[in-house]
Amino acid sequence: MTHSSPINVGLFATCLVDLMRPSVGFATARLLEENGCTIHVPDNQTCCGQPAYNAGDESSARDMAINVIKSFEEFDYIVAPSGSCAGMIRVHYPDLFKDDAQMGLRAKAVAAKTHELLSFLTDVLGVTQTGASFQGTVTYHDSCSGLREMGIMEQPRALMSTVEGLELSELDDAQSCCGFGGLFSVKYPDISQKIVDEKVVAIEKTGADTLLGGDLGCLMNVAGRLHRRGSPVKVRHLAEVLAGMSGDVVPIGESEPEKGK
Repeated sequence: MTHSSPINVGLFATCLVDLMRPSVGFATARLLEENGCTIHVPDNQTCCGQPAYNAGDESSARDMAINVIKSFEEFDYIVAPSGSCAGMIRVHYPDLFKDDAQMGLRAKAVAAKTHELLSFLTDVLGVTQTGASFQGTVTYHDSCSGLREMGIMEQPRALMSTVEGLELSELDDAQSCCGFGGLFSVKYPDISQKIVDEKVVAIEKTGADTLLGGDLGCLMNVAGRLHRRGSPVKVRHLAEVLAGMSGDVVPIGESEPEKGK
């Protein structure tokens, strides 16, 4: 799909993508550019403030939110390859500034044009074909924030249906938490492990060889548990598949093979 004039999109890369999986950011940029967007990645973007917000440190969360608002408010849209970070900006920024009339208006304006990548492709850009191919059976994990805060469920499935060779085997209770929950997994590791173990059992039950998702935090959490259990299931962000980059990078949670091996 092409547009008569470029759509200026601010790419909110997210901390985890920047530090742990840059290929998701590159895949996001490729998908957006192929569909008529001009991508901008502000150098001074920082964390969205979600960890501080979830910990009850609203002062620090507001400081980070102000920086994000200033960095991204000039663009037509803000897009993040994460329902969690997009949800923080879209749902929680206005609440952070409910007692500040000026910043409250700016926060609402930024929130209104913030989207998660997969929903942006389908709901805003109207993407119905990606030209991607992927040989294998996959299953899909719906992240809590993306599902409950951003309403993301049908969009990734619509996009997966356009991928040649991809067969989807749905998870039992696909909408259940993976146990990550950001700080939850740090504060309550025993409960988190039990939850992710249940998720892993459900994943293996599908018979899929690959788990896809739209939130890197969830995917890293599940990939780590799969690896520790010796499971052969691979883990990838759906953006990498849609952008045709899955063959260029190792699955999440795995290391590049040593040279000569």
